[in-house]
Amino acid sequence: MSLQIGQPAPDFTLPASNGEMVALSDFHGKHVVLYFYPKDMTPGCTTEACDFRDYHGKFRDLNAVILGVSTDSVERHKKFIEKYDLPFLLLADEKHEVAETYGVWKLKKNFGKEYMGIERSTFIIDKDGKLVKEWRSVKVKGHVEEALTYIVKHLT
Repeated sequence: MSLQIGQPAPDFTLPASNGEMVALSDFHGKHVVLYFYPKDMTPGCTTEACDFRDYHGKFRDLNAVILGVSTDSVERHKKFIEKYDLPFLLLADEKHEVAETYGVWKLKKNFGKEYMGIERSTFIIDKDGKLVKEWRSVKVKGHVEEALTYIVKHLT
């Protein structure tokens, strides 16, 4: 299945860092910033999460919820949240089913080794549940501001 801008975002339910099962559809009526990242506690992912943390109030003021998704366990997510004081939910996609649905489970190369993993990507879903924007192969620097600017210009 390929994602199409303007189409309903695929719904899913995953275990969340708050100990509950969370569905994308739970946030109907709010904009959702759904960001996929490779791994808790790694430098790029920590920077991205802290950038989302630092802008959290601005997203909240725009009726937007931030959801982070990786293949890490809920327990690892809880440690990540505690260490960096993250004010948003992290979802555990341990079987990478949601990552596959969103087309972000990719063959990656690092230091000559090939492996499957999450390609850093962000999706903006409007309050009606439609996919309105996507960024793939995200570079962390400036990305959170870019996502915030998109919401300000196109969804407010």
